[in-house]
Amino acid sequence: MFSRNNSHPDNGTVDDAYTQVYTNTKPAVAESSAAGAQTTSRDANRGQWASKTEFMLSCIGYAVGIGNVWRFPYLCYRSGGGAFLVPYLLMLFLCGIPLFFMEITMGQFSSVGCIGVFRLAPLFKGAGFAIVIVNLICTCYYSVIISYPIMFLSKLLSNKLPWIDCQNKWNTEYCVEVLDLGKRNFTHHTGFRTPADEFFHFEILKISDSIEDLGGIVWPLFWCLIFVWLSVYVCIIRGIKTVGKVVYFTAVFPFFILFVLFIRGITLPGAMKGILFYIKPEWSRLLDLKVWADAAIQIFFSLGPGWGGIVNMASYNNFRNNARGDSFVIPIVNCATSIFAGFVVFSVLGFLSHQSGIPVATVATSGPGLAFVTYPQAIAMLPVPHLWAALFFFMLFLLGLDSVFVQIEAIISSVIDEIPKLRKHKALVTLCSVIIMCLMSIIMVTRAGMFILQLFDWYSASISVILICVLEVVMVAWIYGVDNFIADIYFMIGKRPGIVWRSCWVYITPVILIGMFFTTIIFNRDITYNGIRYPGWAIALGWLSCCISIACIPSHMLYTLMRGKGSLMETLRKQLQAVDWTPANEEHRLEYEEYQRSRKLTSELKAITVETMKSERL
Repeated sequence: MFSRNNSHPDNGTVDDAYTQVYTNTKPAVAESSAAGAQTTSRDANRGQWASKTEFMLSCIGYAVGIGNVWRFPYLCYRSGGGAFLVPYLLMLFLCGIPLFFMEITMGQFSSVGCIGVFRLAPLFKGAGFAIVIVNLICTCYYSVIISYPIMFLSKLLSNKLPWIDCQNKWNTEYCVEVLDLGKRNFTHHTGFRTPADEFFHFEILKISDSIEDLGGIVWPLFWCLIFVWLSVYVCIIRGIKTVGKVVYFTAVFPFFILFVLFIRGITLPGAMKGILFYIKPEWSRLLDLKVWADAAIQIFFSLGPGWGGIVNMASYNNFRNNARGDSFVIPIVNCATSIFAGFVVFSVLGFLSHQSGIPVATVATSGPGLAFVTYPQAIAMLPVPHLWAALFFFMLFLLGLDSVFVQIEAIISSVIDEIPKLRKHKALVTLCSVIIMCLMSIIMVTRAGMFILQLFDWYSASISVILICVLEVVMVAWIYGVDNFIADIYFMIGKRPGIVWRSCWVYITPVILIGMFFTTIIFNRDITYNGIRYPGWAIALGWLSCCISIACIPSHMLYTLMRGKGSLMETLRKQLQAVDWTPANEEHRLEYEEYQRSRKLTSELKAITVETMKSERL
């Protein structure tokens, strides 16, 4: 399935305009660099995946994260149930897969990280720095999120689950057990809280009243955070040599746990009620623009284009790897996992509704509330609850761990690619990076940590990453040229993308991305957490975290244009030309240079033929 087509240019086929026409000219140094531009030396020992399986599992582990479990099921039910799958799957094929294929191709062709790929148009290189900043911020708070499952796991050593009732020291007068809520027709929205809610907020987080009350460090959570960072460091200590081995477990085992939880869920009383609530289509919702926007945004953030992870992982691929096949398999596995996770979640929520008498619509939540409050509350009502709780929280930890170490590896690889002197000290760079990010994340394990975490999660990435992807697509399709990009793909894998790919990259995907960009801004609202509003200075800080990354783009453009030699237009023209956009391997680079000369000669011959035909007609 993934084998390379035999019609590769190297085989001397003569069936199209990109055919090689060999000359006696001796291969020379690539002339793709803009005049006066400096190129970055290539790393001949950068490394490569030991097998295609390692790459596939790394991408699946990166794409399939906690959001597949705690965001998609709720979003699907809220946006029309089964009807939501129509816009969701359309956005997958019109936006998600084209972006995924584009980024895999960019990384695999150039063998550089998320900064280096902007050699295609150096004027946009600031977007590469923006990617690094976004990853830096998001990795810090994401590491805290995956420390929560470790805290829950540490609490499973007691005889009973600590969130099963209200008989604990952290419980308040507002705590009401779930069965009593159903009998009294109360919900936690009317001032009462479930045992799981109070356990998470008052025992795990020891949460303060607002972001302005920072409080001290929650030490049990701090040590869980240290454990997370030690785990991450062990996974990336030798780069892809260790990452490639770790993913055999971290990317595969969560699927096994998800399947076990699914079997357990569908055998519970009330499970079908929850599942039908999840998939029952409301076709009228397809007329709602926000449903389509939500589908596009969910596909976008689930697959992870614009974050640098895809580009970086593909940069370690075999140059002749079938990137097009990978670009179908990985996104489809990711989306299928999201849909399947909905059955796992709503079967258990149906059971919770059946046992408590509370409507499914009331118990269904999204985000941390689903993963750390609602689902654990349902687990507590199952036979052998310790087992199901252990499986669920271990799965969350593994899902989050994959995403974190791929993001960090993307940061490290990109920096080392840009600063060749650091290549000999990659182990030290890795250690320093982990320590710095660990220190930055400590503020989020204070008593106000959840408020800070939610603030950065709300503002720091959404607008920035969409803008980065807009620039990537414009750079590839409109500046470098979609014909040139397709020719590069043909040279690399021996298969030329057809008109559908061309249409997506040039028109459809950019339009969807621009629509997502403005929709995200228009529908953005001030953040709250548990009904608590954030003060103005905190909201300003959130927007600042977004602006810091975005500011890299115009700042680098301005800096580049100001230091350029010659007129402004000459500098602009040079900075929009590809610089050293060639394969890293010397043998492939020489073949590529010959291939480019052949394309140029073929184009000239066609032009001469056309002119001759015109003259003959006259």
